[in-house]
Amino acid sequence: MGFTIGGIREIRSGSRRRGRSSECTAVAEFTGLWGWDVVAGARASGGECSCGRADCGAPGAHPLEFAPLIPAGATLDDVTRTWGEFPGASVMLAVGRSFDVVDVSEAAGRRAPIRLERMGLPVGPVTGTPEGRAQFFVAPGAAAELPELLYRMGWDDPTSLDLRGQGPGTYITAPPSDRGGRGPARWLRQPALDSATKPPAARLLLGTLAYVAHRSRA
Repeated sequence: MGFTIGGIREIRSGSRRRGRSSECTAVAEFTGLWGWDVVAGARASGGECSCGRADCGAPGAHPLEFAPLIPAGATLDDVTRTWGEFPGASVMLAVGRSFDVVDVSEAAGRRAPIRLERMGLPVGPVTGTPEGRAQFFVAPGAAAELPELLYRMGWDDPTSLDLRGQGPGTYITAPPSDRGGRGPARWLRQPALDSATKPPAARLLLGTLAYVAHRSRA
């Protein structure tokens, strides 16, 4: 993943170091502990996006075009130098390198982990959005394989399940950043070292997610 023990120690002690903002510490945890790529995101106020585009299709819910990607493994010092240029930005996680996302309704997203754990199957981090969605972190490549995997499991039309994948080129809002002025993103399942740095293969979760999503819609 590219992160180092030294980087982890720096992050864990960072809250005690002078001049370190809570924003920088949070971002450095994502890059240094969990091995995720991060980019500064726009904010929304009064329905208008801080990117300044009147025709913005995702107010407050997309990366800033001029903000550089902060790669997995970046230390607290690295993050502080970069994030200092974007105070107050939302934290966006880049999807596709360290993880892909399977997105379902929050109702399904709350029920599925219980069933998965009963079957002894792994569950990675899961975020909840104020729009009522649950985002499951799974191994990279899942988004491209999703239609074929569902077809093999007997689900001919993924759209009927209200289940979709997100892969390279997409971003999700990291808790507790605000999601487009609608409220904060939050963890439905907190990241842990084993599941965050090595999220489960989508095929292990997909059967249960599809079943629960289908039952939720019914």
